[in-house]
Parts: sequence; structure tokens; C-alpha cells
Amino acid sequence: MKKSDPSATAATEPVTVPRFRGRNLPALDRAVITVLPPLLIIAVLVVVTLDPGGAAEAIATARTFVTGNFTWLFILYSLVAVAVCVWLVFSRIGKVRLGGPDARPEHGKFAWYSMLFACGQGIGLIFWSVAEPILLRDDNPVVPAGQDGAAEGAMVWSYFHWGFTAWAMYCVVAVCLAYSHHNLGKTLTFREATVDILPKWSQRGAGVVVELLAIIATVLGLATSFGFAAMQFSSGLSSFTGISPSSGVWLLVILGLGGLTAVSAFFGINKGMKRISELNSVLSIVLLVAVFVFGPTIFLISNITQTFGSFFANFAAMSFWTDAGTAGQGISTWQDSWNGWWTVFIWCWVIAFSPFVAGFIARISRGRTIREFVIGVTVVPSLIVMAWIGVIGSAALHYDDASERGISAAVAADTSSGLFVMLESVPVIGSLLLVVATVLVATYYVTSLDSGAHALAEFVSAPRRAGPVFRVVLVASIAAVAVTLLTLGGTAVVDTVQTGTIIGAFPFSFVILLMIANLVRRLLTRTPDTVRLEREVNDPSPDPDTGVPGSGTVERTAPVPPARRPGAGPAREPVPEALARP
Repeated sequence: MKKSDPSATAATEPVTVPRFRGRNLPALDRAVITVLPPLLIIAVLVVVTLDPGGAAEAIATARTFVTGNFTWLFILYSLVAVAVCVWLVFSRIGKVRLGGPDARPEHGKFAWYSMLFACGQGIGLIFWSVAEPILLRDDNPVVPAGQDGAAEGAMVWSYFHWGFTAWAMYCVVAVCLAYSHHNLGKTLTFREATVDILPKWSQRGAGVVVELLAIIATVLGLATSFGFAAMQFSSGLSSFTGISPSSGVWLLVILGLGGLTAVSAFFGINKGMKRISELNSVLSIVLLVAVFVFGPTIFLISNITQTFGSFFANFAAMSFWTDAGTAGQGISTWQDSWNGWWTVFIWCWVIAFSPFVAGFIARISRGRTIREFVIGVTVVPSLIVMAWIGVIGSAALHYDDASERGISAAVAADTSSGLFVMLESVPVIGSLLLVVATVLVATYYVTSLDSGAHALAEFVSAPRRAGPVFRVVLVASIAAVAVTLLTLGGTAVVDTVQTGTIIGAFPFSFVILLMIANLVRRLLTRTPDTVRLEREVNDPSPDPDTGVPGSGTVERTAPVPPARRPGAGPAREPVPEALARP
């Protein structure tokens, strides 16, 4: 019997790029990363549910410490993120293509924007686009009060908290991961995007710690958001069915959303996440246009124009505002600081959610130049956010005045009900919009959890590729944590764990700053040899060592140049050993 020709196999088998050029984890490190996070998460759940009062007090103390002493750090971090994004767009680095010079985008622009928006802020905007303008309408700093009082400032701060700066904070993490993975062949993990800049003796231990932080933040962040999404979905359901929210309804909602997410995660990004994200975008446009057309259109146009101008006029002042007077006097509780309620809280939220949001954005962005990537992840979503808040938030302010602060009363009683109470006020089609908004709560959270499952699978299994069953198991695990939180502790425990997760952003911010410094170092020292490495890492031809496509799954510090084929150009030069781990 004739032996099969490896080159023939190479010509027909599919190829996976980029080829792995990272570090194979030692067995002990892999065991720690796989086993320790579940044990720590179980320990957290036990402590919080057995002594919810004590846990809440301890977390509040930590929150006061972080707010009182490190507001300046979070403001500085946000400014660094914005500055790096601006540098990447306007410098020659912007021409670098993620995935090497020959890579091309895997997703069309509409699908790409839909997926990155859905995983980043979709569910947050549904929650806060009404709540924040209403809660801030009587008191906010920096923006001068206009003829209508502080309502203009409420809109401007909402644009600021959910717009360009927040997306820049996601983007700078995502581009660190994307360049490390797509161009250098590293695993799509925080450890391999970070530890190169550290002394060699510390890299192994630091990598394990970094990955543990990313995994725990992702699981607890998704689980607590799952709990809040269940409550908000129940509020929406109650608005047009009359079914009162309860622990039983929450359980059914979690099971339903978890099941839908499991199906999406099983089918993968192209068949699951992509299609639901595009549905999100279509429904969001329908909701936005409907409120604009059937709502107080003239007021919306006028308020959007006025508040957009105020936002651009006050952007720099808001970006640098640390509330120095309060910081100088000291605070006895985080509630004494406006930033503690808002900017610090939201920036911590963004940092805590960066592991899975940035990881997923990096995964779906292969083939785009860094300039296109940064503009696509910052400018375009920011404009969408401002349009959404401009219409939905302005309508909420208008109907709040018309109902003698009826929406304010509803938000004070239940923050998640604000959007639905506002939509009930829209004439003619308000009842239909309640259904659309409730569906959006579900689909936006499904896409958030799906993107989180993909990122988490990468953190845990890399450099191996996680299969669809493993992603389903991760979704089920996160849903189980959410059910445990809600059934054993209720909303107070969910709030406590989420606040604790957000406070965990404080140590994680130092990890991200290191990762940013490492990215800048990598890009500034990029040479023609690095470009050749990027080509080799993303070369879909048979692996030069084995003859098998895409089989580069073991570390090779000095890749062997591929054999020259008949009619091919000059063989590529070997990559210097010093550049094998930029």
C-alpha cells in the first residue's frame, strides 16, 4: 500500500493561523489556573452568603479606601488610554495590520460593529441611558448649569461616562491582546501580552497571577451581571404582562437566557454571536427611531444639538476632574464623593469588564490595521452611544417633567425600571416598544455572556483551542453562580459581589498599565525582522518542521524557513532567536 504524501495532505487540510509562538505552560501552572479560580469563587460565594452584612461592610470599606486615595489614579489611567489611542491613530504605527501584512478582515463592518458594541456596552446602556440622566438632573459638577438647570450637565456626563473615554479604555486593552496574538503568535491571554516587560525570573509567577485575576474577574463580573439582567428582564416582562418579579421568575429567566447563550456559544462566533449581535443592532435602531419619531421630536433635536456642543466644550475639564477639594479634606465613606458614585465607579466597572470585552474584541478584529481598529472601537461606538443617550435620555427628561417627576420616582424605587417607565409614555406605540426593549435586554446579555465565554475559554485552555462543549460548560457554570447568588442571598448579595468585583479593578489597573507599556515597547522596537516574524506566524502553508498545516503548537525560538516550492519566490530568511519572543 502506498504511503500518503504529507504535502498532499497539507494542500487539502484547513490551516489555523496564527501559529503558536508563545510559552507552553508547565503542568503545575496550568493546574493552578484551571483549579484555583473555581475554589476561590466558591469561597467568595460561601463567605458572602453566610455573612452578607459583614461582607458588604468590608467591601464598602475597601471602596472608601480606593475612592478616597486613588481617584487620581483612575483619572490618570483613563487619560493614558485616550492618549495611547490617539498616538496609535496618528502615528506610523497605525499602518500595522493585525495578523500580518497579508491579513484581511474576517467580518464585515456591520457585523464587526454589532459584535463589539454588543459585548462592550449594550446591556449597560439599556440600564443607564435613562437612569443616569434622571439621577444626575439636579446635581452634577463641571458643566455650568444652563437655563434649564443641571439637566444639561446630566446629559453631558452620561455621554462622557459611556462614550469615547470608556471605549478608549476597552480599546487600549484590546489592541494589546490583538497585536500579541495575531502578529506575534502568542496566546490570546493577558499573561502573554504583559509579562515580557518584567524581569525573566518573575515572568512565570506573574503570568499565573495575572491570568487568575482575569479569570476570576470575568466569572464574577458575568455572573453578577447575569443576576441584574434577570432582574431587569423581569421588570420589562412585568411592564406589559403584569407578572410580578420574584425569585422564581428570576430563576426561569436565568435558565432561559443561559440556554439561549449556550446555543449561541456552541455554534460559535459566525453562526451564533454574529447573528444575535446583528439582531441587536436592528432592534436598537428600531427602538431609537421609534422614540425619535413618536416622541417629543423637536425637543430631542434641540436637546441633542445643545448637549453635544456642551460635551465637546467640557470634555477636557471632565476628563481631568478629580474633585480635589473633597480629596484634600478626606472622606469618611465613598458616598461622600461624587466621583465615588459615578466616574470612579464606572471606570472601575470598565476595567473589571476589560478581560472579556477586550479579549473578544481582539479575537474578532484580525485583518484590520491598528488605525482602523482604534477608530472602529472608539469613535464609531462613541457616536452610537451619544445618539442613543441623546434620544433615550432626552425623552426621559421630557416625560419626567411632563409627569411631574414620575420617572424620577420610578428610578428611585427601582433603577432597572427607568427605561420601561419612559417607553410607556411614548404615544401610540409605547406598549410595543416595551416588548422590543425587553427582548433587547435578553439579546444584549446573551451576546455579552457569549463573548465572555469565548474569552474565558481562551484564558483557561490556551494554547489549546477550546471546543464548543467546553464553552457551553462555562456558560452553565456562570449561570449556576448567578442562580446561587440570587436564590441564597437575593439582590443585596448580588450587589455586594458586583461591587467587590469592581473594587478588584484597582489591582488589575496596574496589570493593564504594564500591558500598555509592553505594547508601546513592542511597537517602538518593531523592525523588518519583526515583520518577517509576523509573516511566518501567519503563513498558512504547511508547517516547515512537520509538513502538516497549522501544526505549529510547540514553541520554536528559531523557526526553520519553509522549503522552496517550484515557481516560488526566494525563501524567507530565518527569524533571529532574539525576536522569537518580542
